Amino acid sequence: MEPTTTIRDHLESYLKREQMSISLFSETSGINSGTLSNILNKNRPIAMQQLDRITSAMRLEEGYFYELYIDECFVHATPDWRRLGPFLHRCAELNKLNCIEEVIRLMMDNLSYIPLLFDLAEEFYHAGKFEPAVLLYETIAESEKMQHSERLALCQYRLFRLGLTNDQQRNLIIAAQFEYYVDRLDERYQLDALNELINAFGALHRWNKVQELSEKLKVKATIHYELNGRRKQEETKRPIVFYILYSYLASGSACYQLKDYQGALKYVSLYTDNSWVKNPDKDEIVVMNQFQEWAEGNRYIYQLMGGQFEVLPEYLNYISTKENEIFPALCDIVTAAIRYDENIDDVLEQYGSYFTYQEQSNRIGKVSRQVTDDRYLRLLADLGAYYLKKDEYSTGIRFVLDSLRFSIEISSGRGMLRGVGLFEQYREFATETAKQQYKMIISEVQKLNEEKVGFADSYM
Repeated sequence: MEPTTTIRDHLESYLKREQMSISLFSETSGINSGTLSNILNKNRPIAMQQLDRITSAMRLEEGYFYELYIDECFVHATPDWRRLGPFLHRCAELNKLNCIEEVIRLMMDNLSYIPLLFDLAEEFYHAGKFEPAVLLYETIAESEKMQHSERLALCQYRLFRLGLTNDQQRNLIIAAQFEYYVDRLDERYQLDALNELINAFGALHRWNKVQELSEKLKVKATIHYELNGRRKQEETKRPIVFYILYSYLASGSACYQLKDYQGALKYVSLYTDNSWVKNPDKDEIVVMNQFQEWAEGNRYIYQLMGGQFEVLPEYLNYISTKENEIFPALCDIVTAAIRYDENIDDVLEQYGSYFTYQEQSNRIGKVSRQVTDDRYLRLLADLGAYYLKKDEYSTGIRFVLDSLRFSIEISSGRGMLRGVGLFEQYREFATETAKQQYKMIISEVQKLNEEKVGFADSYM
């Protein structure tokens, strides 16, 4: 497609080549013959719907003329939102991201388009068209980076949510960037944003940051509850009581990870106390029951990690009827067994089916992917360490290699360092096949480290 050739040129050539009259093409395309004549005579511009009909009638793929359309209607003519809006919609439908990028770059010369582009980005976001939404949010954020607007903060929030992946190094950068904007968000978004930031930093083992953000979440949610009581449906994803209780849960988890088990137990008592909830409705009762359930399970694991292994039978009995609690419980039970050199072979045999990766959920909703990734990586490495300590080298090394592969998949420097340390410690017991697999994995690590300079070091 030559850049000097116009859409009208293509249409005229097609009519001549096919020996087709305007009337016949009008029937084929569904465009009025008078309108077609005016388009060919350059007496009227081509509307978006007309362009798609012309393309279809010429038996060309959808969006075939979009690059030319940009040049004719937006570069060499004054951009008009009546054309820009429909054009961006169609580009999003066809996933023509290059066209969206080109058009919004042209539009940035006129800042009056920013509110329109933001509304469109929100429309794409809520419709699940995330890639075009990201392009718009990024452009708006760049144009308003010197401002302190709620719109900028919301753009950054959307980019944070859409940017989280299974790449832990990238997630750390994204979370750190977004934290700067969280206090600028409209109040109706702040609680969910803090909740998601806590999950992101927790999956990255930034426990001091989890404690800091949990305290902020508690304060904001408590003030909201005292002033407004029960939430309105459109304000937050969950009842306000969830965020207050979750702040205690997250703080307790941070204490647990920092080996402050008494502190962790103190927080358990806080998220089991619902006496402050006024006339709870059914949604709040669901939330309260879920936290009661978590509290019971967490008491057991905090006791286990504190050395009280005699509670393990009670804990196993507790999780036996709670499908959603089995995987996280296993992760912690294996960690405790390694710490106190306890034999849990019967537990691992009973729950061996949970050693494969699965999405996790609870009665409140889906567990974030980042949290599940972190737990699964820890489980693989801990299983490796457990079997190696028991001199079951073949099984142990298999789990270590699995943990290394998963560390590469989620770009976890911490997981990689631990896996390498375990393998090197027990290298003499590895089979030649395992050593070859390890060698291949290390070459992948080196390649990844070249692409993401120092990614492993950043987790030390």
